[in-house]
Amino acid sequence: MIFSGPSGSVTGLSILSKLFCWDSSSNTNSSASLLINPSKISSFYRRSPLRRSPFHIATARVSTEGSEQATAGVVEGSPPPPFDAIRQARRSADWKAARAHLESGFIYEGRIEGFNGGGLLVRFYSLVGFLPFPQLSPSHSCKEPHKTIQEIAKGLIGSLISVKVILADEEKRKLIFSEKEAAWWKFSKQINIGDIFEAMVGSVEDYGAFVHLRFPDGLYHLTGLVHVSEVSWDLVQDVRDVLNEGDEVRVKIVKVDRVKSRITLSIKQLEEDPLLETLDKVIPQDGSTGPDSLRTSDSYDIEPLPGLETIFEELLQEEGISDVRISRQGFEKRVVSQDLQLWLSNAPAVDKQFTLLARAGRQVQEIQLTTSLDQEGIKKALQRVLERVP
Repeated sequence: MIFSGPSGSVTGLSILSKLFCWDSSSNTNSSASLLINPSKISSFYRRSPLRRSPFHIATARVSTEGSEQATAGVVEGSPPPPFDAIRQARRSADWKAARAHLESGFIYEGRIEGFNGGGLLVRFYSLVGFLPFPQLSPSHSCKEPHKTIQEIAKGLIGSLISVKVILADEEKRKLIFSEKEAAWWKFSKQINIGDIFEAMVGSVEDYGAFVHLRFPDGLYHLTGLVHVSEVSWDLVQDVRDVLNEGDEVRVKIVKVDRVKSRITLSIKQLEEDPLLETLDKVIPQDGSTGPDSLRTSDSYDIEPLPGLETIFEELLQEEGISDVRISRQGFEKRVVSQDLQLWLSNAPAVDKQFTLLARAGRQVQEIQLTTSLDQEGIKKALQRVLERVP
């Protein structure tokens, strides 16, 4: 397109001067170079009388060969893509970045822009993703336990949050984040089996309670499960009879599954097992628990607990075990478990005699093994037997 102005008119040059600026570093002895002045383009479209016939400029060069007083120039270059195309290209690039975060597991710091009934809206470059409330770290609810999740979400607007991408589907326009996954990546390295934590009870289910672990910074970053069998040495039929949401407890880590991001916890293992050593420890012989609470008898006078006879037969098949018999039995005041349970003594074998304890309901039976095995050998033999017994 050629711009020219009539004699005595500077309209064409005035327009060009607003769009271009001289490159003073170019060689003035040859053709002069003009560069786009980007800051003038948008204002030119708004003010120029030519706005009804807009033109697009990508790169330009005005030739003034032959005359330094030229009043016309040729603008060359291909038109840039429309604004919508630029925006779409950027969004496609950001979807690609989201998929890269998903595959690599990188943590992203996003700004919370709002929330709805199901979760938070988090900015990811030009995209807005979704962080469901169940994927929030427990640190928020534990910090403000009396607030509803909507009140907590409202207070988070405008703040940054560390998240991981757990779903990036450009076709369905679904971008989902998880703060829990990011917290696991950050803090799971700090926990090991046997560690003891102060904790807060979260939700309570029929099968156990989810408990939030408090870290040295005072925040609750990870959550583990205390199974109903690990709540107490007593028989627990309903976890809600023992634990409630918001309760503060001490827990011990008994298992960490780093592949599935799961932590198994125990409360009862921080308490002394009443049957860990001998029958005398839980049922004293001073008569305070009743005349039939503890009785020493010949093994033939005591009927074994259901299932014990089969276990005895299998134990005698193990190398190093020559005799198995019931020496005493007693009755507890409380029911620990209706199922048959076997317990090893902490005490080592003395004169080839080793003690096992069996219990079911209130009934407890002390079992004497005659064996040449040490405590670890007896434990392995018992494990093999229990694998064979249905």
